[in-house]
Amino acid sequence: MATRTRPAKPGRAGAAGEVFLAFLRLGLTSFGGPVAHLGYLRDEFVVRRRWLDEQAYGGLVGLCQFLPGPASSQVGIGIGLSRAGLPGALAAWLGFTLPSALLMILLALGIALLPPGLDARWLHGLKVATVAVVAQAVWGMAKALAPDRMRFTLAAAACGVAVAWPSAAGQIAALAAGGLFGWRYLTAAQPGAPGAGRLVSAGRWLPLAAWALFFGLLAGLPLLRAVAPGDGVAIFDSFFRAGALVFGGGHVVLPMLQAEVVPPGWVTNDAFLAGYGVAQALPGPLFTFAAYLGASMAGATGGWLGGLLALTAIFLPAFLLVIGALPYWELLRHRRRVQSAMAGVNAAVVGVLLAALYQPVWTGAIGRPADFALGLAAFVLLMFWKAPPWLVVALCAAGGALLAAAG
Repeated sequence: MATRTRPAKPGRAGAAGEVFLAFLRLGLTSFGGPVAHLGYLRDEFVVRRRWLDEQAYGGLVGLCQFLPGPASSQVGIGIGLSRAGLPGALAAWLGFTLPSALLMILLALGIALLPPGLDARWLHGLKVATVAVVAQAVWGMAKALAPDRMRFTLAAAACGVAVAWPSAAGQIAALAAGGLFGWRYLTAAQPGAPGAGRLVSAGRWLPLAAWALFFGLLAGLPLLRAVAPGDGVAIFDSFFRAGALVFGGGHVVLPMLQAEVVPPGWVTNDAFLAGYGVAQALPGPLFTFAAYLGASMAGATGGWLGGLLALTAIFLPAFLLVIGALPYWELLRHRRRVQSAMAGVNAAVVGVLLAALYQPVWTGAIGRPADFALGLAAFVLLMFWKAPPWLVVALCAAGGALLAAAG
């Protein structure tokens, strides 16, 4: 028997503080990269807090997969925007981003010493925990978004496409194909209860201003950099373009960042690689690596100022794209043909997440029977004992260290 989901609670003004605290908790405990982050976000805001329902969450994930930039951060910004408007979007981003960003800046300034052996024993335990977190998200989303044989088959096909074509382009192709299939062959979902699944009210000036600012900065910053040379403008331009033009999340943006900061001599290649290694061991979005790079730069543009400048520049495109796209998406997604297409996209989202569960999550974490046993125990704790994710992550970190010590 299918589990009934209570209607999502509608957003309310003045809830930015509530949004900040909820996302701060995730920013301190969300290990495992963008795919795991989607699992944490679903558990917190769909299952536990019920700020939105499975259909709205799946649609938001699908939309953010189509947009350039860090998908998990964009999903968080969208949740904050729907909960408390523009202040909520800012609060969600700050809460989710600041913990790892501040640690990365402190590392660059030398206040935090680089730990010896970045592949620490506990780090492998964190990777195993990611397997359980993502598996829980795929399980829950599959039950809600691919509940019949047609949509489950579509999810399996999308998984096959994403595995055979392991890139951002492959993921986008799978989602687009799912949408076309749904548009043509799937029956539109029945409207939900009032307020259920609602993301955000469509304003007039805010999305237009966001689009204007996005394209204005994308075209105008290189011109400003040419006529007004200076490290501040150059840094903002480089990191803004990295955030605006990359699909596929944190790992995909790394080659672009390396090309922007190493050849000009802003950051040495050794410092770049060392910071990247530490960034993978921290909670929160991998895009906060930009804060480390900005703070590592010499001169007046480095330090705290450089770190905050680079951090703002790389996340600003994601912010503008979500604010610009989400209100129009809210207008479109309640139409029947669009609902049919989104039923296909949502099923394809399940397949894309299943593909990510296999590669790189499973293949990067499960290499021996002991890893499988630890991952299975974490999955049971999450699914059946309802243990909080942060506790499961801590237990897996300790378990990874014990397994490594045992040989």
